[in-house]
Amino acid sequence: MIIRAMSEPTQLRLTDWGVIRALGADAASFLHGQLTQDFALLDRDHARLAGFCTAKGRLLATMVGWRGGEDEILLALPAETLAATLKRLSMFVLRAKCKLTDASGDFAVYGLLGAPAAEAWTLQRDGDAVQVSLPGAGRALRIQPAAAPAPAGSALSAEAWAGAEAAAGLAWVRGATVEAFVPQMINFEVLGGVNFKKGCYPGQEIVARSQYRGTLKRRLQVFEADAAATIGQEIFHSADPEQPAGVVAGSGTEAGRTLLTAEIKLAALEGGTLHLGSATGPALHRRALPYDIPPQD
Repeated sequence: MIIRAMSEPTQLRLTDWGVIRALGADAASFLHGQLTQDFALLDRDHARLAGFCTAKGRLLATMVGWRGGEDEILLALPAETLAATLKRLSMFVLRAKCKLTDASGDFAVYGLLGAPAAEAWTLQRDGDAVQVSLPGAGRALRIQPAAAPAPAGSALSAEAWAGAEAAAGLAWVRGATVEAFVPQMINFEVLGGVNFKKGCYPGQEIVARSQYRGTLKRRLQVFEADAAATIGQEIFHSADPEQPAGVVAGSGTEAGRTLLTAEIKLAALEGGTLHLGSATGPALHRRALPYDIPPQD
């Protein structure tokens, strides 16, 4: 299918992203047993949002996966978590017919705003390129051969792309947040990143317990601020200056203001104010999430 938009999108080459290639007859089944999503039943018209967890259910990496060529699964993820993810996944291959390699040099990853509207995680193919629809209106990842010309569209700034990600309520695990979250803490299951019907994977018991026992006390939220924020920066509540109430998971700009996602104690949303860096730091102003969080039993 040739991808056409009603008008040209804006685009940014995501130089801070890379690609892992899983190749072999067991590639899909191997990843199915390691990641939070179902790869065994993955078709060629969809991608998968997925996480890679420790045995304690803490996210080591988050990624988007899709079928490439025959017996090939490709995983796009932030480059700062790629090497450690590749090394750790490789430890578990054992006798599986699956070879894992860093294929970042073969591909260029682009973020698009103003792409054709489609359900999140729908995948379109354009020759050797793929385009994956993301949460948020008109947002997409385009992954194409490294030597191919840039997609059509005017240039997009990294700050605006990150701001659009925050507005969509989506955060990726970065170097500063490795092992900081179980998937539900960043609303990963709401966004389609966890399949609770699939078989075991590292951390599955902890992730399932968080889901079904109603014990989750922290969630991703979207905030506006008048000051810059950095991923991994702590957030404090006005009534508790000693203990952080949360951590910044992603940050960009929208209309000249900082827009960020942060994992926050739910109790800290019930009163008082939240601040960057300290209880007297720049104030955060909560924005409604663009999707619903299911109530806990």
